[in-house]
Amino acid sequence: MAKIEDKVEELVSSKIQSLGYELYDVEYVKEAKDYYLRIYIDNEKGITLNDCELVSNNITELLDKEDYIKEQYFLEVSSPGVERILRKDKHLEANIGKKVQIKLFKPLNGKKQYVGILEQYDENNLTVKTENQSINIARQDIAQTKTVFEW
Repeated sequence: MAKIEDKVEELVSSKIQSLGYELYDVEYVKEAKDYYLRIYIDNEKGITLNDCELVSNNITELLDKEDYIKEQYFLEVSSPGVERILRKDKHLEANIGKKVQIKLFKPLNGKKQYVGILEQYDENNLTVKTENQSINIARQDIAQTKTVFEW
């Protein structure tokens, strides 16, 4: 059985595209006692609060009708932000050659975090070029990968 995130992504993707947005990601998480379904949308012009409201209003009925999520949850629609979490291969592909921050579950060479240029990835590893060297990091050891915005 597909994960809730995958099922929701498949359900709402075409509706979000028909409204002129890209579905960036779907996240379903429990935080404290509450569940959250987060839908991240994007487009070339950026995302406003009105965009989020429009998408939310247009997907709520679809979500209610399919009823994939049995628990009570909060629906949040937002932009992925300027520093974006890279969870999918399409996110990694779009950021080859760009600066990323990788946080690890446990230290690698004495460090739990690396910042550098994403050189490549495959199903098992990411390669990031830091100031001194290129480092291969097993994807299973990565807690989070995100873009780094230069302020």
